[in-house]
Amino acid sequence: MLELLDLRERGERLESNRLEIDPTVVETVHAILQRVFVEGDEVLIELCRRFDGANVEGGVLVGDDEFAAAETATPRDLRHALDDLIERLGDLHARQLPTEWWDSRDGIRFGEIVRPLASVGCYVPGGRAVYPSSVCMTVVPAVVAGVGEIVVCTPPHEDGSISPSVLYAARRAGVSHVAKTGGAQAIGAMAYGTESIPRVDRIVGPGNAYVTEAKRQVAGFVGIDGLAGPSELAIVAEGDIVARHAALDLIAQAEHDPKARTFFVTPEASLIAMVGAALDDALGDAGRRRIVDAALKHTKFVLVRDLDHAADVVNDLAAEHLLLLLDDADGFLPKVRNAGAIFLGPWSAVPFGDYGVASNHVLPTAGTARFSSGLRAADYVTVSSVIEMDEASAALHAGPAATIANAEGLVGHARAMEARMGHARPGENVVG
Repeated sequence: MLELLDLRERGERLESNRLEIDPTVVETVHAILQRVFVEGDEVLIELCRRFDGANVEGGVLVGDDEFAAAETATPRDLRHALDDLIERLGDLHARQLPTEWWDSRDGIRFGEIVRPLASVGCYVPGGRAVYPSSVCMTVVPAVVAGVGEIVVCTPPHEDGSISPSVLYAARRAGVSHVAKTGGAQAIGAMAYGTESIPRVDRIVGPGNAYVTEAKRQVAGFVGIDGLAGPSELAIVAEGDIVARHAALDLIAQAEHDPKARTFFVTPEASLIAMVGAALDDALGDAGRRRIVDAALKHTKFVLVRDLDHAADVVNDLAAEHLLLLLDDADGFLPKVRNAGAIFLGPWSAVPFGDYGVASNHVLPTAGTARFSSGLRAADYVTVSSVIEMDEASAALHAGPAATIANAEGLVGHARAMEARMGHARPGENVVG
């Protein structure tokens, strides 16, 4: 069931899986987005009935009475846990906001101003499980950033309801609207707007292949956080480890998705045997067994020469999650360039990050950690440069800047700057 890759001899590289684009999905999503753009709520109701078996003709948006009922229906211990999660995320994301700054030099006042987005849309999956944590992960940084309007879209149950814990988390986190719609049509609704759902400036949150493809197709019309693929975990281990801990982390990641990818990287063959045996033992009482078994078929045990080689493998994989089960995890950390979230040492179980212990769980997948980061409060703001020049500074910079503009053939640029040289007044012609 588990594949062993021996990379010791030639020091081969191990490439991460890349996001696959299915032409059938592309075509289907394109048609759905076109319909949403033209038909609005009507197609959301129709597709909700077709794909989710749910009737939402009474209203696409969740009403105040549903929010109130959800609070009562959510168990007290879960309410407290979600409240704590929201508080932790608020503290985490408050540290991530860029700040306004100003400086002045040679007669130029310059700086950057930071402004929250006017509106964002948060997609919360609802197919294989209920994810109130994903509500918190996507909504809290928007609230911290000061976003004015926050929309959550999530698929309803067959009775047209949304899980109470999702609604409780949404209300507590600070959403403006929750819409009973999922899939590509939800992405279209947030991108284009409908009678019920306002158009947003940016869409965040993971989803299935249709959601991901819809985000790809609307990117540019609205902002997106990234394109999510199956969950990923790479574990690097050496020395005296608790094999059961590693096995349980592999299973935890596997239960996300039957296409989840997990890797166990080590220079010690004995650890592969130990973790393999521990994995077989731990599977006996694993939940979501069908999903876990399917995902573990993709698990690879990777034997490397040494930890330097392990670092090369890790950076090639650029995995969503990286767990370092090493005696000197801090010493290995500077070698890591590509990873979504990194967990150091035996007590830092990866699922802690899924529930907001010092991390957001919306992370780059499919190798995109090579060039992107996890969801941050900074993703919910724009930063604008501001420049103010006085007459002397304009005269100082006009000549050199106009020289470059003329070299590039942009005569109009040059003339606009040369007009500010010396003591030119509006209406005067200045030749440089």
